[in-house]
Amino acid sequence: MIIEKVLNNNVLLTKNQKGKEVIVMGRGISFNKVAGDYVDPDKIDKVFLLNENEFTARLTELLNDIPVAHLELANEIVTYANGILGTELSDNLYLTLTDHIHFAVQRFEKGITLKNAMLFEIKRFYKKEFSIGMDALQFIEKATGFALGEDEAGFIALHLVNARMDGNEMKSTIKMTEIVQNILNIITYHYKVVLDESSLNYSRFLTHLQYFSMRVLKKETSNSGEDFLYNQVKQTYVKAFECASKINDYLEKAYAQSLGKDEYVYLTIHIQRVTERHSLE
Repeated sequence: MIIEKVLNNNVLLTKNQKGKEVIVMGRGISFNKVAGDYVDPDKIDKVFLLNENEFTARLTELLNDIPVAHLELANEIVTYANGILGTELSDNLYLTLTDHIHFAVQRFEKGITLKNAMLFEIKRFYKKEFSIGMDALQFIEKATGFALGEDEAGFIALHLVNARMDGNEMKSTIKMTEIVQNILNIITYHYKVVLDESSLNYSRFLTHLQYFSMRVLKKETSNSGEDFLYNQVKQTYVKAFECASKINDYLEKAYAQSLGKDEYVYLTIHIQRVTERHSLE
C-alpha cells in the first residue's frame, strides 16, 4: 500500500489491494513518512474502509471536524477495553467515543461540567466498564493534560456497554439500565432483602437481565416454552415464581410485553438462586 495522505504520526490515508480508500492507524506508522511512501504492514493496528457504508462515511466526516488525535485516543481506549473485556467491540464505538472525547475536552476547556444522572447505576451494574472508564481518564489526561471527573468515566462506560450490545443507540442502553433497575427493585421489595451484589449468582443474574432487557426493548421476548418444566418450577419455587409474576405485570404495563413460559422458567430459577441465602435465614 502507498500512502496517499499523512493525517498525523499514527494515522494515514491509503488504498487497499482492491483500490478502496482506507484509513490506517498504527503507532508511528506515518512518522517521517510522506505521500508516495510505502505503508509498513507490521505497524498496522486498525483499518477503516472508506466510502463503503454509513459508518466509514461518518468517520471521514468526523475527521474533517475534530482532531485526529481524539480518534487515536478512542483507538487506545477501545484496544485496552477489548483486552479487559475479552471481546471485540462494535466498530461504531470508534465514532461515538471519538465524538464524546472531543466534546468532553471542549467542555473541560470551557469549565463546563456535565453531571451523569446515571452514575450510581453505572457503577453498580457495569463495574468492569466503569473501571475501564476510569482508566480511560488517565489516557485522556496523558494525551491532553486535562483531568476529567468520574462523571465522564460513567459516560465512557455507557459507550462500552452500548458497543457490547450490538451497537444499539445510547438511549436504548439507558432504557435497558432502567429496566434492570426496576426488576431488581421488584425483587428487593418482594423479598424485603438487600441482594448480595458481590456474589457469583448476582453477577450471572445481572448479565441475564441485561440481555433480557435488550430483548424487551427489541420486542423479541418469546411466547414459547414447555408446560412440564414451567409447572414444575411454579410448584417448586413458589415465592420466586410469584416474584417473576410481578415482573411480568411490570413489563405488561410498561412495555406491553409478557413473559413466555421459557422466560418465566429462567427468570424464576435466577431469582431463586440470587435470593436463596436470604430464603434460608
